Amino acid sequence: MDKVDLKIIKLLQENARYPLKKLSEEVFLTAAAISARIEKLEKAGVITGYHASINELELGYNIVAFINLTMTPELKAEFCEFIQACPNVIECNCVSGNYSMVIKVAYQRTVELDVLISHLQKYGNTETQIVFSTPVKFRGISIMDFQ
Repeated sequence: MDKVDLKIIKLLQENARYPLKKLSEEVFLTAAAISARIEKLEKAGVITGYHASINELELGYNIVAFINLTMTPELKAEFCEFIQACPNVIECNCVSGNYSMVIKVAYQRTVELDVLISHLQKYGNTETQIVFSTPVKFRGISIMDFQ
């Protein structure tokens, strides 16, 4: 991976819908060369998908929360199967420290969050934090500036 690949990644993180022409102008390669590089990055597993950023509030998801879960390693496989099937789970991370998992969720109502938490307590102890605001939204991985 060279500086051109890194710049393409940086640009696609900014806006995955940039046309090949825009990317070509930014990195000074033909659209065909850009397309080939993107395909190579996808095949290598560097680019794993393309996503739209959404405003949860505009869709009625007023409750965003982080749930910390402490559980024994024996329950991990069963838990992972369960959590992957939960549509309101935005992200789940296995972490070090006092907790085993940190789970980010979005719900329209607290009663729905309460139902999930009661299911999670089958796997261990939970601690939940409700998000009041997000000063820094997800912004991708920092790629060195090429300007």
